[in-house]
Amino acid sequence: MGLAPEQSKAFLGVERSITGRRWTPRLQTDRMAQAISQQANVSDIMGRILAARGVLPETAAGFLEPTLRDLMPPAAHMMDVDAGASRLADAVMSGEAIGLIGDYDVDGMTSSALMVDFLSAAGVVPRVHIPHRVDEGYGPSVAAVEDHKAAGVQLLITLDCGVMAHDPLLKARELGMDTVIVDHHQAGHELPQAHAVINPNRLDDTSGQGALCAAGVVMVLIGATSKQLRTRGWWSDARPEPDLMAMMDLVALGTVCDVVPLVGLNRAYVRQGLKVMARRDRVGVAALADVARLSRRPDAHSLGFVLGPRLNAAGRIGSALDGLALLTSHDKGHAMQLAQSLEEMNKKRQAIELATVDRAVEQAEAMLGKQAKLPVLVVAGEGWHRGVLGLVASRLKDRFDKPAFAIGLPRDGSAASGSARSIAGVNLGAAVQAAVTAGVAIKGGGHAMAAGITLEQARLGDLRAFLEQQLAAEVDAVASVDILTIDAAIAASGASTRFIEDLGRAGPFGQGNPPPVFALPSHKVVYAARAGADHVRCTLVQSDGTRLKAIAFRAMGTELGEVLLSERQMPLHIAGRLTINDWGGKREGQLFIDDAAEVPGR
Repeated sequence: MGLAPEQSKAFLGVERSITGRRWTPRLQTDRMAQAISQQANVSDIMGRILAARGVLPETAAGFLEPTLRDLMPPAAHMMDVDAGASRLADAVMSGEAIGLIGDYDVDGMTSSALMVDFLSAAGVVPRVHIPHRVDEGYGPSVAAVEDHKAAGVQLLITLDCGVMAHDPLLKARELGMDTVIVDHHQAGHELPQAHAVINPNRLDDTSGQGALCAAGVVMVLIGATSKQLRTRGWWSDARPEPDLMAMMDLVALGTVCDVVPLVGLNRAYVRQGLKVMARRDRVGVAALADVARLSRRPDAHSLGFVLGPRLNAAGRIGSALDGLALLTSHDKGHAMQLAQSLEEMNKKRQAIELATVDRAVEQAEAMLGKQAKLPVLVVAGEGWHRGVLGLVASRLKDRFDKPAFAIGLPRDGSAASGSARSIAGVNLGAAVQAAVTAGVAIKGGGHAMAAGITLEQARLGDLRAFLEQQLAAEVDAVASVDILTIDAAIAASGASTRFIEDLGRAGPFGQGNPPPVFALPSHKVVYAARAGADHVRCTLVQSDGTRLKAIAFRAMGTELGEVLLSERQMPLHIAGRLTINDWGGKREGQLFIDDAAEVPGR
């Protein structure tokens, strides 16, 4: 067994970096890495990267080339998939009216788009409702259910929502509608009344697929439904069975943007989805990439930080139906109009977000000034736009390295709603569910890394106290030592495009499969300047003169940014993640800087 990070020898001797972190090796012993290198015929560095992520010599080949065939669970292994697929196939073949209720984030939009695409191929045009974030709030409502019933819907499918919607789905049953819930959020002990509740995070599900986002669960359902329709003879030359592999771009988008762990089936979903997206067959995604000036081959970063925010902008400050329309469009001209509209919404969202973040940071700093060891930040403001609260919580979490809640207080005194984001190792979804059970919150839910909550404004202080007590032990356990884990050391001369492309075999990287972090020992900063609003762009050089371009995101105004901008004489140890920069058609290595440190002993 390896040493705990705080017990291992500091990487390059860095006990305290410029950002206040101790650098430690991600892998404590080389033995497993060497075995992987030999058995899988990979480089020593790749062996270290795989070993540090729990890959064994005998599983390395499968990890480097994951396949859906090997990782997709049989329908019978996930609770209620067979029942849901059978009911959906019945509805398709008998011509029943099918209604969908989705969520307003990217996972909800892609889940809805998957179902719309599949049902369209099967000859059904479903009726789709995605709630307005501000006017309606999250999940199915009684009003939405009644609206579907008034339109003649016989089968209701909820996507990325529904597992906690007891009253609305009871209403659906009373109105004579069958319901199939497709969700992935943490479920309570009692499930809503429905024909099928497909959720790998329901307490009695033993499929082991709890890391899936909703789009990933939808793919399991439509795969089982397509198989049932094939068995029943529904597909024909006139109505061909859809190519589900061609829909993997939507699954990849939902998976990356919902920040679920990129392990197992999720990793295979994203690998395949990126290949599909690179073909640019989906005109809406291609239009969005063009408007965003995304010229390089899509990767997980571009899904999460380029395409995702633009789609989310629709659900945050507009209508998520615009995002759904873009994802399901077959008209290039219309798709380009929608993509340009989302681009403008995103710019508006950015302005609202920045203003709200400033106010939230002031609150957080004041709280920490009074009690530095707060386990969780709960900030609130009158009139804060509900559409940016998740982003504000994420900024606070990143800045203060604590779970964070950002809550908007309506000026009319009505119930407050907010969003929360967590740090690794702290389960926010469970904490919010506990707050609801304890009567501190009206409703709420989510998963380990993100959650939503609604409460009476008068209970805000009670919520703070409850969460501080509920999360103190978890936060203390993960925050005992502030560390940066390093995978390996490398010089600027080693950061070739070929090397970086080879690293991609261990990807896609993200939550649960962290991107490799490399330390560049004793490199000088020979150029640095501000880039955009708050980034620092620079050029690093090693002792033999080899240069590497680098950028530190959101570093302006931080100690790291000041050092990069000012230090020209002394070499620094610099840590970060390698990527390929192909701006202007020239492909070259680039470092995303995470940290830097003085060279010990100099």
